[in-house]
Amino acid sequence: MPWGPALLSAIATVSWAFLAMAGIAALGLHLIGADGAGALGPMTAAATVLAVGGSVTPYGDVSAFGLGGAQAHAAIDLAPLGVSLVGALLLGWLFVRSLRAAGAVIGRAELAVRAGLVAVLFLLLLAGLTWVGNDTVTIDGATLVLRGLDRRATEQDLLSRLPEQLGDIAEIGGGLLPDRLAELVDAKASVGFTVAPGRSVLGGAVWVVAVLLLALLASRRTPLPPGARALHRTVRPAVSAMCGALVLAVGAGLVAGIYAAVGDDRPGLVLGSALLGAPNGVWIGVPLGLFVPWYGRASGALRRVLPDPVDGLLAGPGGERITVARLAELDGRVWLLVAASVLLMLTAGVLTAARTPVRSPRPLAFAGWCALRLGVVTAVALPLLVGLTRVSAGASLSVLGFDAFGAGLELHGNAPLALALGAGWGAAAGAAGAFAAWATGAAGRRAAALAREDVAAAAAVTRRQDGEAGAKGEEGGEGEGHDGGRGP
Repeated sequence: MPWGPALLSAIATVSWAFLAMAGIAALGLHLIGADGAGALGPMTAAATVLAVGGSVTPYGDVSAFGLGGAQAHAAIDLAPLGVSLVGALLLGWLFVRSLRAAGAVIGRAELAVRAGLVAVLFLLLLAGLTWVGNDTVTIDGATLVLRGLDRRATEQDLLSRLPEQLGDIAEIGGGLLPDRLAELVDAKASVGFTVAPGRSVLGGAVWVVAVLLLALLASRRTPLPPGARALHRTVRPAVSAMCGALVLAVGAGLVAGIYAAVGDDRPGLVLGSALLGAPNGVWIGVPLGLFVPWYGRASGALRRVLPDPVDGLLAGPGGERITVARLAELDGRVWLLVAASVLLMLTAGVLTAARTPVRSPRPLAFAGWCALRLGVVTAVALPLLVGLTRVSAGASLSVLGFDAFGAGLELHGNAPLALALGAGWGAAAGAAGAFAAWATGAAGRRAAALAREDVAAAAAVTRRQDGEAGAKGEEGGEGEGHDGGRGP
């Protein structure tokens, strides 16, 4: 076991992954103006912890603004998947590259040691971020009004601007809002956020193990232990195709965000939101476009973070069921989401067929295997996307530079239905892509060398077994002929 190179490789892998995640998080938070409400360093650390499965809890004394108790201590469950995706891509790519020097086959012990070193170093750095990612911001009521105004003018100024700054607050302390507006000038509140160390480290452990496992399954040129060589031709083509299609969709979402920022009055806000949350929006849209229903509710200032027309559908006080048909009633262009999602699945089907070695001269058998493999992968991928993009924000919070008093947001998809629809869509796309690739001569053309070698090895084993069975049959036939020639 090369301990020195393995340790150096693990240090480089984890360091580059965290630097990339912290850089994207800091740039995105700066572009949206979050650093105007607090220190950028703790916000960056908290956003990075959230991105890898951690937990951040807002807290504070906001009783001066009419909120207290559970309203002032809410939790947030919203991962900035833009930061997560950058970290996962870099961590997985560097990890699998370190394994390729082992040759066509890697030992189980070496694979376990290399993965274990990466996971341990990752959790050590994450534990450090949980210590840094805490901050407190004091909101001074005097900053909410213009200076030099008398009491009457102060009330009128606050009445005209307060709903946009503090959300939909109708009452404070049991009295009507205009009766106590001037008292807010003397009010102060300490709000902030803290990272839960235990839950964050546990979430980070699950995240890093999942990323390393997914990288091994998606990397078609990385060696595997002897007992897992069949994955080269059975699992890896479909997993790599699905991962590639989803990353391509995120790239299209980033391009759309850049295009939207060009003509917007606040381009920094649009670009920062795209950097932090493009995968969130895209990976909600993919299951939705494949007819997976979502359920949600939104109130107060948090409703403004939702895209149109979802914000209009969730404007009511109760929970709502979100489907393509209901959104199309508000905006007919939503049907384009279905076309884009189907095209994404067809792309994954064609890539699966091009990367799967051809073992049979019959196109129907080839299409069946591609449909089965992509169906299984999609049945796992869609519920995973539903879980990753789940949103839950408490009734009152001030975190990462965004103040949302008296607001709430819940958004989650139907995971069991996503599994069933994923299996059906994956099988259909796998079969259609296989027939298209077979007709154009692209079937198996992009198969990796390790997959081809595994196919050749499997064929050699089959021929040897057939030869041994034939030889035994001939010996048995000769014995029967000899016995039949003897007398009773």
